[in-house]
Amino acid sequence: MGPVSLKERYKGIFDVGAAVWPGAPGTHGELIKRHFSCLTCENVMKPTLLQPERGRYAFSAADKLVEFAAQNGMKMRGHTLVWHNQTPSWFFQSPGGGEASREELLSTLEEHTRTVMGRYKGRVYCWDVVNEALADSSGGFLRGSPYLRIIGEDYIDRAFHIAHEADPDALLFYNEYNECDSEKRERLYTLVKELRERDVPVHGIGMQMHSYLESPSAGDIRAAIERYASLGVVLHVTELEISVYEWDDRRTDLKAPSPQMLERQAERYGELFALFREYKDVVTCVTTWGVADDYTWLDDFPQKGRKNWPLLFDMNHQPKAAFDRVTEF
Repeated sequence: MGPVSLKERYKGIFDVGAAVWPGAPGTHGELIKRHFSCLTCENVMKPTLLQPERGRYAFSAADKLVEFAAQNGMKMRGHTLVWHNQTPSWFFQSPGGGEASREELLSTLEEHTRTVMGRYKGRVYCWDVVNEALADSSGGFLRGSPYLRIIGEDYIDRAFHIAHEADPDALLFYNEYNECDSEKRERLYTLVKELRERDVPVHGIGMQMHSYLESPSAGDIRAAIERYASLGVVLHVTELEISVYEWDDRRTDLKAPSPQMLERQAERYGELFALFREYKDVVTCVTTWGVADDYTWLDDFPQKGRKNWPLLFDMNHQPKAAFDRVTEF
């Protein structure tokens, strides 16, 4: 019979999702179909992969994942349209040479958004429209990206309006990391509050929730959820995993996680999912950034060449103690 199905356990509470890559249906397909009700493309919907050259789109990898989701009754999240990272350099260049003008970059953004969202209209139910636009330090409000430099502060407004026009039925999200840090939380709150006051169609906040064994604290997560929920938006946890290392732990010699690490990780997963269930009226989807420990972006981040074990399923696709804590309630 095997373990309880994650998506069945959470049916009627919130969707449980996973970030997937083009090979995932082949290598992790049965695990995904059994346990997840929503998918996000890990990379292949990002601009540099969808439109590597001006006017040349490469949809095949994303198409396959969207089709896999549809065939198996899963929802699909779109990730992401506007980001300072993984966007081709030509976006910010004039067709005639040199840096693009404000009008040229807005035209590129509109053409890309309309083409991508138009292709997946009715199959991708929500989009992370703008990703990581806030500055990390208290020295500034918005990140000094090419979008900010060339278009100006209203590029976020324009991006959401363009996306809403491209697919009026899609839920549109602003997505951010370190969103539970008290200082950044207030900047994110202010950003979305001001956007909504200007009638910008922001329907939700994506809380990435890249986490560690001891941080962010349950209190900080609760404070962030309540602060964002007060804006009247939907909340998605979009990129959850729990590293077995703290951020400043740069060891490279660990061959397997210790029993203590796995137990603490299980406690943390249980704690976080209990919080999400408590706020199920506003938290409508929780997505892990990956499926099982044999494939995770944290194997190379922030320490190159290091193995990590941050997910609910182990190297052999078996449920971990963390899975048990998440499903035992």
